[in-house]
Amino acid sequence: MSSTKKTAARATATEKSFEGFTAEERAAMKEHAKELKASARGGSKAAKAAEAEAAVVAKIAEMQDSDRVMAERLHAVIKASAPDLAPKLWYGMPAYARDGKVLCFFQSAQKFNARYATLGFSDQANLDDGAMWPTSYALKELTTADEARIAELVKKAAG
Repeated sequence: MSSTKKTAARATATEKSFEGFTAEERAAMKEHAKELKASARGGSKAAKAAEAEAAVVAKIAEMQDSDRVMAERLHAVIKASAPDLAPKLWYGMPAYARDGKVLCFFQSAQKFNARYATLGFSDQANLDDGAMWPTSYALKELTTADEARIAELVKKAAG
């Protein structure tokens, strides 16, 4: 087979096997690019922190009712449990970071058209428990007991 035919065959096979990113994934990547540009702008550390928190609060306000209520409550619980974590947007999601590294985040159900919202923890979180432990939690609603459990998880993760 000639090299032109091989290249054409390879391109066709690649096109068939790679479906690409979903519209939601592309939107999240675009949001992340905007976040990186915003964080690269000049200004004092305090001003950047205030701007980042305002962006998180604004993003929460844009959410659908059930997700918005959960995100507002999570924001309060996380800030109270680990006040040293800095709120910031991460791929368009409210997240909480230490030294610029995301520790935990809230993904609304609408973000990727899921049936539930998610509280997730990155590998920066100190949640290690043996050889296997959960790093994300499905959320359909928050009870007082759930909030207490989340507060414990956030304290442990930030510890």
